[in-house]
Amino acid sequence: MAWGPDRWRFYRLVARETARTLRAVGASLTASPDILARMRVTGLVIAPQDLRTSDATFADDIYAGMFVFAGRSLAASGGSPFDYAAPSPEWADELYGFGWLRHLRAADTALARANARAFVADFIAGRGDPALARHTPVAARRLISFLCQSPLVLEGADHTFYQNFLKAIARNAQQLERDLRRGVPPQWRLNAAVALCYAGLCCDGIQPILRRATRILSRELDRQILTDGGHRSRDPRFAMELLLDLLPLRQSYLSRSVEPPAALLRAVDRMLPLLRLLRHPDASLSHFNGMGATDADHLATLLVYDGALARPMMHAPNSGYERLEGGRVIVVADVGKSPPLPYSLNAGAGCLAFEMSSGPQRIVVNCGLPASGPDLRLLARSTPAHSTASVADSSSCRFLTATGWWGERVVAEWLIRRRGAVVLRGPAAVAAERVEEADSTVLAARHDGYAPEFGIVHERRWQLFPAEARLEGRDAFLRQGKGRLRGHDVAIRFHLHPGIAVRGVPEGLELASALGEIWVFRASGAEIAIEESVYFSGLTGPRRTDQIVLHLRVSDDVEVRWSFERLASAPMRGATAP
Repeated sequence: MAWGPDRWRFYRLVARETARTLRAVGASLTASPDILARMRVTGLVIAPQDLRTSDATFADDIYAGMFVFAGRSLAASGGSPFDYAAPSPEWADELYGFGWLRHLRAADTALARANARAFVADFIAGRGDPALARHTPVAARRLISFLCQSPLVLEGADHTFYQNFLKAIARNAQQLERDLRRGVPPQWRLNAAVALCYAGLCCDGIQPILRRATRILSRELDRQILTDGGHRSRDPRFAMELLLDLLPLRQSYLSRSVEPPAALLRAVDRMLPLLRLLRHPDASLSHFNGMGATDADHLATLLVYDGALARPMMHAPNSGYERLEGGRVIVVADVGKSPPLPYSLNAGAGCLAFEMSSGPQRIVVNCGLPASGPDLRLLARSTPAHSTASVADSSSCRFLTATGWWGERVVAEWLIRRRGAVVLRGPAAVAAERVEEADSTVLAARHDGYAPEFGIVHERRWQLFPAEARLEGRDAFLRQGKGRLRGHDVAIRFHLHPGIAVRGVPEGLELASALGEIWVFRASGAEIAIEESVYFSGLTGPRRTDQIVLHLRVSDDVEVRWSFERLASAPMRGATAP
């Protein structure tokens, strides 16, 4: 890690995290007994609805001893999954979050109910890794899952199991309440507050916690949900998962004849239209800042609450997203800064990246975030994994990684375990402008993410002509400061969806979709190449695909022009080298 702003940001993060740890230790030594410690859960009043769709065939897999979470699988061979080492951290999060109980409930059989009770009993008995189970967002998910799926778990249960289950809920709520007092990252605070509101509404005996949890929930929603409906993390997946919890929570307040907080109602109303901005016609969300494969059923469920005839918003200046739409062609672009450091766990270095669809066919994509694997996830967050320009194969953001001398590596590994590979630095100045012309829509943006190290500012311009089904683009690389730049290699990437076949033709490249559409890509000012890529966001896991790469060397102000134009549907012509 070279001396400079990045190193000072690293040491400031170390200082903040050390102070947070010391405050937590001090709080644990001096804190008075919390509200929940003086209370018992004496019963369950309601079981909230779980909006996440379920698959009854998952129960058959569990009965066979196969546990498939986050793209990884474990064969328990008749044993408990809690007795085995987790295949990945993301797999462990899902196991200990117990969201998969909904699949057993969908099976609606005595065997599924018995399996659910057995796995919950294993966990309550202390089997598994306590460190994995007490991770704040995992504990929040588990509390909500236990409450939502309590009819499945408790049907046919004896009195002893019932009492143990209530005690487990109380312990879970106590942990989350302590986490809130000791201080956790903002997204975790929001997770914990949502879960505690569920507990206060659903449980007899701990109702007093509802007032405090509602106050924290309102404060965090007002802080974290932007005026255009985006979350401060700019992560579409986090926003979608949050909405899947907020909508049933709103109904739970009404079921208990308690007025939902105004901040909750505002957040729901704002967030739903932004999901439409990011949605493509194939029912998936754009792959920006933490978004991987989209569960289309979950998204469809959410959008029902926004109204079947609702139109997507086109402009989200606070969240940093823009949508161009004309005919069958849709373009979604990232024109925002990196989120603040505490919110940047899944943020990508994809400033000025875009995705393009024609009808239900995705054409230009970003690689998306894989379900599991810290190394792969960090790779997918890099600039070369996005459909934008990269300088010297580096990223426009600087991520927290275990580099530097021995002491720094040790401290960085400690930080990564606590906070993840957050963004230390991203583009400082990002500007965007949108113009509606008579026959087209123009979007222009720029960022300075490469200015500190390379002295280059990247500008990109999109112009969508709906009548001609043509997207024209321009990438400019401008000097920052005086003097001539030392030459740097630049690559402008357009990752293609696996459903697109690309070949060279005399006028450029020809792209054919499975739906029969033919597109032509043209470019000037750079060398065109077809290279291999990987699409991490496939529903069945990563898939091989192609990318169009424009190579050039930048030593002075330079401009590259490119375009995608749809032709009449026709068989692909004979290919030649590009």
